[in-house]
Amino acid sequence: MNKDLKLPHDGMVLVSDGRKALFLKNRGDDVFPNYQVDRVLQAENNPQTREQGADKPGTRGERHTIAQTDWHDQAERKFANEVADAINVVGAAAAVKAIVVAAPPRTLAQLRTHFSDAVKQKILAEVNKDLTKHPVFEIEQHLTGRA
Repeated sequence: MNKDLKLPHDGMVLVSDGRKALFLKNRGDDVFPNYQVDRVLQAENNPQTREQGADKPGTRGERHTIAQTDWHDQAERKFANEVADAINVVGAAAAVKAIVVAAPPRTLAQLRTHFSDAVKQKILAEVNKDLTKHPVFEIEQHLTGRA
């Protein structure tokens, strides 16, 4: 996808969605990357909202309804915040010089709101795409443009 993306040795790639996060480290270099799984985070089971809460919204008075809480969305936001906290810890380390983040747009937006300034300064690229279901070699190919 991005032939100009040159992640240095020990650079970090965060691939996340609302349920799973992969932390990949480049064990190669910027010319010959070699992404390796460093850590995996998985969210707890998160059924659809219709399976979790009340089956219809509550009411207040004659014309006012109370919107149903979207438990599924809340759980995904909570997980994204936990992932951001984890990358903030990693990003604070001097050894990590660069970070690439790949996530679907909603997750990426949620992550951005919780990234520390140190992490924001190290981000080389953000990719609006869900790559969590791909094997590591395909993630590497997608991010570096090598097919």
